[in-house]
Amino acid sequence: VCIISVLIVIKLLIKKLKIPTRMAYLISIGSTVCGTTAIMATAPVIGAKKNEVSYAIANITLFGILSMLIYPYFANYYFDAEPMFVGLFLGTSIHETSQVAAAGLIYDQQFNSPETLNIATVTKLIRNTFLVIMIPLFAFLYNRNNVVKKDYSIIAIFPYFVLGFAGMIIFRNIGDQFFLSSYSSLWLDTVHFIKSSSKIFLTMAMAAIGLSTNLKDLKNMGYKPFVVGFIGMATVGLVSILAIEFYLNFLN
Repeated sequence: VCIISVLIVIKLLIKKLKIPTRMAYLISIGSTVCGTTAIMATAPVIGAKKNEVSYAIANITLFGILSMLIYPYFANYYFDAEPMFVGLFLGTSIHETSQVAAAGLIYDQQFNSPETLNIATVTKLIRNTFLVIMIPLFAFLYNRNNVVKKDYSIIAIFPYFVLGFAGMIIFRNIGDQFFLSSYSSLWLDTVHFIKSSSKIFLTMAMAAIGLSTNLKDLKNMGYKPFVVGFIGMATVGLVSILAIEFYLNFLN
């Protein structure tokens, strides 16, 4: 619900604020799925420019940090310190996985609730799996006119790394199922190595984008994309609250 709502709102804002479609797509998927990772994964399939990627990352990082610092205290007040609902809110409303984990840790340290941290993290990881759906969808939506004209084929615009993403999910779950009990040390070391390597490669990719970005180009884009980012953040938070309220009413 959060993902669909933000996509609709930002789609409406594209025409109103007259911002580039590529920029809107990057901010949309960054706000709704998993922040910087989603932006960098989507950029190649829609042909985004380096300065657009940099602007979108700066946008998502700024509002993600604001959410990370504010939402733990707001959620504790609004949801009466109920770990389940606070965790769901943090996991669905904050952009980056690391920001969700940090917000959960802040909440745990301030209000002594490790359960909230676990719920928020699991909720965010479930949200991240929507990359498998959203990136091929964005690739098709952005290139659909060319596909209709037969300038592109579906195969040509399909982001094949999504198959790798899905494959790693399957790999991790199969490994946990069959190797965790028999070869726990080896399996955990393997998982740790892969996770550490992924962080290094992601950092290298972000550094490459930063080194190739001209600040003058970012300045020329103006403030409008940041308005879209703020509205995206507010929409995710509001829809998350409404969805949790609906769930509460349903239980009652």
